[in-house]
Amino acid sequence: MDTITLWQLAVLAAASMLVGFSKTAVSGANTISLAVFAAVLPARESTGVLLPILIAGDILAVLIYRRHAHWPTLLRLFPAVAVGVVAGTVFMLWADDDAVARSIGAILLFMAGVTLWRRRTAARSEEAPEQRATERRDTADEEKPTLAGRAKARSYGVLGGFTTMVANAGGPVMSLYLLSAGFRKLGFLGTSASFFLIVNTSKVPFSVGLGLIDAQSLLLDAVLVLFVLPGAYLGRACVGRINQKLFEQIVIGATVLGGLQLLLR
Repeated sequence: MDTITLWQLAVLAAASMLVGFSKTAVSGANTISLAVFAAVLPARESTGVLLPILIAGDILAVLIYRRHAHWPTLLRLFPAVAVGVVAGTVFMLWADDDAVARSIGAILLFMAGVTLWRRRTAARSEEAPEQRATERRDTADEEKPTLAGRAKARSYGVLGGFTTMVANAGGPVMSLYLLSAGFRKLGFLGTSASFFLIVNTSKVPFSVGLGLIDAQSLLLDAVLVLFVLPGAYLGRACVGRINQKLFEQIVIGATVLGGLQLLLR
C-alpha cells in the first residue's frame, strides 16, 4: 500500500467515485471499479480495500432508495447467499490472484449470457407488461414464489454470495437476478442497496480473518471513501434521465466488460 503512486491514487479515486455512481444509478458499473482496483493493487488484497468503500456506497444508496426495497425477495435470497459466502471464504484460503480473477470473470460472462438468452426466448405478454412489472416490484407487493422461482433465487443467491466474497463481484449476479425477475429501476436500486449493505457488512469479519482488511488498507480507505459521496450525488441526479431499456443494457454491458477484463488480465 505504501508504494502507491499519485497517478495510481487518482485512478483509485475515480473508481471510488464510480462506486458511488453505480450504487445510486447503474449497479452493474461496479464491475469497472472492481477491475480498476484489481489492476492497480494485487487482486486478492484489492478486495479488502474495496469492501469498506462499497459499504459507504451501500449506506448512501439505502438512505436514498430504502422505501423501494422488496423484502420478500431479500428474505428468499439470504439463506443461499450465506452458503455462497462460506464457500467463497474457503476458496479464498487457497486461491491466488489469477484464480480469483479468472474464476469471477468466467462466472460473470456466463451469467450475462444466460440473461441475454432468457430475454430473447421469454414470452412477452402484449398487455402492458411494463406497467404490471412496475406495480409488482416498485411497490414491493407480496407474492407467492413458485418452485422455479425459489430454485432460481437459491442458485443466484449461492452464486452471488460466492462472487461477492471472492472478489466483491456479487453486484452483476444480483443485477442479473433482479432484471430476470422483472424489477424496474427504483425497485431494482432499492432492493439491491439493502441487499448489499447487509451482505457486505457481514463479510467484514471474514475479510479481517483472511487478512484482507488491516490497518494499511483502512488508511487507504479513509482517503478513497471521500470520493464516494460526489459519485453518489451524480448517480442520483442522472438516474431519472436513464430509460428502462438503456438501464438494462448498461447493466448487462458493464457485466460483460468487467467479466472480460478479469478473465483476460
